[in-house]
Amino acid sequence: MSVPRNEYPRPQLVRKDWLNLNGEWDFAFDDKNIGVKEKWFQKESAFDRKITVPFAYQTKLSGIHDPTFHDHVWYRREFTVPAGWNQQNVVLHFGAVDYRAWIYVNGQFAGFHEGGHVSFSLDITDYLTWGKESLVVRVEDPSTDETIPRGKQFWVEKSDSIWYTRTTGIWQTVWLEPLCQTSISKLRLTPDIDRGDITLEFEVAGECTNKKVDIEISFKGERIAKDTVEVFEVYNKRSINLYNRKVFRTAFHHDGWNWSPENPNLFTFKATLKDEETVYDEIDSYFGMRKVHSENGMVYLNNKPYYQKLVLDQGYWPEGLLTAPTDEDLKKDIALAIEMGFNGCRKHQKVEDPRFLYWADQLGFLVWGECAASASFSEDAAARLTKEWIEIIERDYNHPSIVAWVPVNESWGVPFIKGNKQQQHHSLALYHLIHSLDPTRLVISNDGWEQTVTDICAIHNYNHGSANETDKYEDFRESLSTKEALLQSKPARRGIYADGFEHKGEPILLTEFGGIGFKVGEDNGWGYTSVKDEQEFTADYLRIMDAVYASKALHGFCYTQLTDVEQEINGLLSYNREPKCELSKIKEINDMWHSDIIK
Repeated sequence: MSVPRNEYPRPQLVRKDWLNLNGEWDFAFDDKNIGVKEKWFQKESAFDRKITVPFAYQTKLSGIHDPTFHDHVWYRREFTVPAGWNQQNVVLHFGAVDYRAWIYVNGQFAGFHEGGHVSFSLDITDYLTWGKESLVVRVEDPSTDETIPRGKQFWVEKSDSIWYTRTTGIWQTVWLEPLCQTSISKLRLTPDIDRGDITLEFEVAGECTNKKVDIEISFKGERIAKDTVEVFEVYNKRSINLYNRKVFRTAFHHDGWNWSPENPNLFTFKATLKDEETVYDEIDSYFGMRKVHSENGMVYLNNKPYYQKLVLDQGYWPEGLLTAPTDEDLKKDIALAIEMGFNGCRKHQKVEDPRFLYWADQLGFLVWGECAASASFSEDAAARLTKEWIEIIERDYNHPSIVAWVPVNESWGVPFIKGNKQQQHHSLALYHLIHSLDPTRLVISNDGWEQTVTDICAIHNYNHGSANETDKYEDFRESLSTKEALLQSKPARRGIYADGFEHKGEPILLTEFGGIGFKVGEDNGWGYTSVKDEQEFTADYLRIMDAVYASKALHGFCYTQLTDVEQEINGLLSYNREPKCELSKIKEINDMWHSDIIK
């Protein structure tokens, strides 16, 4: 049987040697939570099922397909470390495990991680026998706890409304990697298109004395820069100017180097850690020269006003839930969105697989990064979300496709933020924390309404009504028409800003709207409005977009949504990614925003 999800899982920091641990594992439910007491981490006999990793037990692709509550589950598999690794450290990587994970190697506790959405790693060298190795993972995922970041995962057993089936346990690739005791442990690449610089920051684990890092940068197959950084300490920083180099100026046009959806130009990057005799580490990466900022009430991409045409993308699949069945499925979602004339997406209530971000970088697709929210507020909930954001930014900082971060959505997790000072401070803390970790991107404080300090005024409005509700539609159109109308609107009976906060000139975007319900095949479900056939579907899409394009104050939009998800049938595509109409018709409408057809 072939190994599922067998592509290299960390595209921004690639090494040649690795071992994929996806595939068939032993598995057990622990509904009485007795596994630790009975030492299941030492008992092969405790595991009575098989599961296909990296698919959660709730999914069809896992081989179990059980959507009911099981808050404690266990995984086990055996592996053999490749013979050539025996003089190196062996690092165990998990792409994501939802929500708490205890790791045991050969019956010994090796580490713990809390947080269900990003990667973590453990050096397991000291636990290895260098023969047949045993790896056990215990997972705790509290099904009804509303204070953990859970996003769209429902705390009631059966999916309903906007809430979906849960994902418990391992849901991204598990893999091994050999490292020398001295290696590059972190890499951060920051472009500055105004100066033509790329600033690289990296950390070296292990002995740093008398080491150096050779750097090579290439563009479109031609090497354009080479440098050497002498390593004297753990943290190292170097800025390299790219555009003033003769080889670059003569080979490429001045404007031909920026990354954008129209021209997704990428530089390749190689770093080699060595001394005079030994190569300790070698990594390959890439970056895009891209700048995003706001001024004059508009978002600018590479110093030019840029109208964002985004689509809400929740990243669910019928057979894999949060886990794409294949790498090609991640690429296909982006390709379909581009085919419909969108230039980006808002990843909604999900920290997406790095492979999705890789394809967004490669294909030219803007991404707003968003984390799963908790449903309720508490001090523990605030701490948990803060921890996840620190890990998200560390993992995804180098992807040029990401242009904005969305820490809070529609006051989820901060239900009383309108007037509650503690919850307002939580929003402000996340806004400033993210900017302190990443000064290169925009931050939306509370996407939808009741915003505090924010870089984009992001408004949700589904009040367009059906085609025969002309009065409702005219109210919708009027509410979008001017800046004053947008800021005074209360589309969900909530103000656009929380008490004590107001618009400070930031760009205004309509970041959720639409959601036309259209049943195809046997699927049943709901949408914000409903149509009967393809002709009505495209006509209603045009009707809604006409109101958006007629606005004198909106500088971009995010349409709900790319695909149907479970009981929601309000996607442009079915849950199985079948188009609900000719995609060229959606593209034709999406392309109207800059023409005289509507404006």
